[in-house]
Amino acid sequence: MKKFLSLIVAATLSLSLVACGSSQNNNQSTEATSNESSSEVSQEDNSQADGAVAKIKEKGELVMATSPDYPPYEFKIIEDGKEKIVGFDIAIAEEIAKDMGVDLRVLELDFNGLLVSLNSNKADMVMAGMTPDEERSKAVDFSEIYYLAEQSILVPADKKDELNTLESFAGKKIGVQKGSVQEKIAMEQLPDSKIVSLVKLPNIILDLKAGNIDAAIVELPVASGYVKQYPELAISEAKVIDETGGSAIAIKKGNQDLVDQINSTIKRLQDEGAIDQYVVEANEIVNNMVE
Repeated sequence: MKKFLSLIVAATLSLSLVACGSSQNNNQSTEATSNESSSEVSQEDNSQADGAVAKIKEKGELVMATSPDYPPYEFKIIEDGKEKIVGFDIAIAEEIAKDMGVDLRVLELDFNGLLVSLNSNKADMVMAGMTPDEERSKAVDFSEIYYLAEQSILVPADKKDELNTLESFAGKKIGVQKGSVQEKIAMEQLPDSKIVSLVKLPNIILDLKAGNIDAAIVELPVASGYVKQYPELAISEAKVIDETGGSAIAIKKGNQDLVDQINSTIKRLQDEGAIDQYVVEANEIVNNMVE
């Protein structure tokens, strides 16, 4: 009987220990799950805190890369004896920075090096009258279109009647900015012409004036400014088509919060009619420089 009672006591203690161990394991499992959940929340919070907009606000400045040789989008003037970059792209960028509560810093680069500045983290966004074509969209993200402009062909004024159809440019030298949508247009729509790609637009205009090239493809508002500045130039009746259409702001891929922030400002400015006013004001500056 004593042996029998001892076995019962031992079995009871064994069951008690198993139950205890199971309870401890369950508690540890619950704690581990809770810790993992907290870790996930913490990582999400850190991810949000490390977003592009948060980083820009933390450093207190929005860096815009541009090539300031494309009036009225962006160009240089002398103000109070100092060189300054102005234009309607700059005016829009200032509003984007204002909505974010930070300062705007403009970084000057060659046009074909602009998108590289995003992926090397030298700039937060690129504005340069840039068209969001398919090739560029593979490398960077774009905002909504903020401005639509027609393309035009600049020619010497004394050749305007002669160079008045796309066919009339066969065998002619056509100047375009390297890496621009105009370069693509020339290759596709003027296949019988000789394409001359240069880095800076002013150099293209100088070559056109000097007779080194026969024409240049330029956006209409830009071409209009040059015609006013140089009466020896004219806009051809021949029309090229920009199928990609419009200018947008380039942003490094993966920064959707910054894309959304920029789109918010663009919509506000469009609703207010401010962008059209910026274009008028920029063209006035260009015209006053000529006069």
